[in-house]
Amino acid sequence: MELAHLLTPGAIRVCNAVKSKKRLFQDLAETAAAAHGLDEAVAIDALQERESLGPTGVGHGVALPHARIDGIERVRGVFIRLDRPLDYGSVDRAPVDLVFALFAPRDAGVEHLKALALVSRTLRDPAVCAKLRANEETDKLFAILTQQTDTKAA
Repeated sequence: MELAHLLTPGAIRVCNAVKSKKRLFQDLAETAAAAHGLDEAVAIDALQERESLGPTGVGHGVALPHARIDGIERVRGVFIRLDRPLDYGSVDRAPVDLVFALFAPRDAGVEHLKALALVSRTLRDPAVCAKLRANEETDKLFAILTQQTDTKAA
């Protein structure tokens, strides 16, 4: 699996002045609706439901919100780079500025876990995160994310 299988260039945004997790989830859902045809309200509810089980901020300024929803055929991703870090309630209490959300079919099982592991591995790399933080153009962000996956593929 590669990130290019989960993302499209239209599923990447740079957001300014996001001041709450609720607003972030709205932006993620709007992007998922536009890029992947997901129902915006369903996506927001699913993200909030999953987040209520525990925070998806994994540390070092990275969050990986994810949700299972009905009505999609395969795992889809959305990436948002925040101009200003957001207090997200991460495990290390650091604010978040890189957010990669995954939306999976309710019965995705292993496919969802593989996608989550891939995204986690990619965003655990400090060099990748530094490149993402240094760019604001969505096409460059897409290239950074998808090129990184290709170099690690075996």
